[in-house]
Amino acid sequence: MKRILITGGAGFIGSHLCEYLLNQGNEVICLDNYFSGRKENISPFLNNPRFEAIRWNVIHPYHIECDEIYNLACPASPIHYQHDPTQTMNTSVVGMINALKLARKLKVKILQASTSEIYGNPLEHPQRESYWGNVNPVGIRSCYDEGKRCAETICMDYHRQYKVDVKIVRISNTYGPRMLLNDGRVVSNFIIQALKGEDITIYGDGSQTRSFQYITDLIEGLVKMMASEHTGPINIGSSFEFTIKELAEAILHITNSHSKIIYCPLPEDDPSRRQLDISLAKKLLDWEPKVNLATGLISTIYYFRNILNK
Repeated sequence: MKRILITGGAGFIGSHLCEYLLNQGNEVICLDNYFSGRKENISPFLNNPRFEAIRWNVIHPYHIECDEIYNLACPASPIHYQHDPTQTMNTSVVGMINALKLARKLKVKILQASTSEIYGNPLEHPQRESYWGNVNPVGIRSCYDEGKRCAETICMDYHRQYKVDVKIVRISNTYGPRMLLNDGRVVSNFIIQALKGEDITIYGDGSQTRSFQYITDLIEGLVKMMASEHTGPINIGSSFEFTIKELAEAILHITNSHSKIIYCPLPEDDPSRRQLDISLAKKLLDWEPKVNLATGLISTIYYFRNILNK
C-alpha cells in the first residue's frame, strides 16, 4: 500500500485516478481548490478511511507526507483556463514548482500531467515527442499551452539539477463520465446539445481533426508511466484521428437526436490537426488504448443523460 498525493484530484481525470488507486488498496490524498473540480466527483470516496480530501490552491506551498505525487492541478478546458489566464499560468508554473519541491524533499516520484496542446497548431503529423511544437506565445490559449510547456521545462531542470524522479505524460483529448456540463470541450458540448435537441455548433468547417481517448485508457497509461523507469515525455492518447464533423455525426446517430449541425467562426489558434504518435507508449509502457470511440461515447452519453434527467 502506498500513500499517494493527487493534486487536482477532484477534477474529471483526477477523480477517476483517485478511484483507481483506492481500488488498488492505496491511501489517496486529494488536493483541490474546486475551481474546475467538483466535490460530487469524490463524494463516493469520502467514507473510505484510506481517502482524504483537502481544499488547497497549489500555488501556495504545502507539505504532505506521501510516496508518490500525481500533479494534475490545472483547468484544462478553454472556458476555464481562459477565465483567469494569469491564475492558469500560476497553477501550471508555481504549482509545478511547489509539487517538485515536495517531491525533492520527500525523495519521491512525481508525474506531471502535460498535454498535447504543447504541440500547438502542429506542422508535424502525427506528433512525436521529439517535435518541439508550433505555439503562439502571446495568444489567448498561451496561458495554458505555454504554462504546460514551462512546467515540462521545470520538471526536467529539477530532474537534471536535483535528481528528482519525474515522469512527464502528454495527454490528448480525453472524455468520459464526470466531465463538466459547461466545460466547453467538444465531446461534452456536442452530447449536451444533441440530448437537448439544440443545434450542434461546429467551429470552423468541421474538417479539423482530433484523436479522442476514453478516461479508463488514460488512467491505465498514467499508472503504467508512474510505475515505469522512464522520465518521458511520453504521449498518452488515441492513434485514431476523427474530424470534428465525424464526431458530431457519431453523437447524433447514437443519441438519435434531430439536432442540426451549424457552423461558427473558428476560435483563435485552434489546431487544424491533432493526432499523437503513441509508438513510445506502446514500446516502453506496453500501453495502448482499448476503448473505441463508439463504445466510449455510449457510456459518456448515458452519464450525461442521467445528469440532465435529475
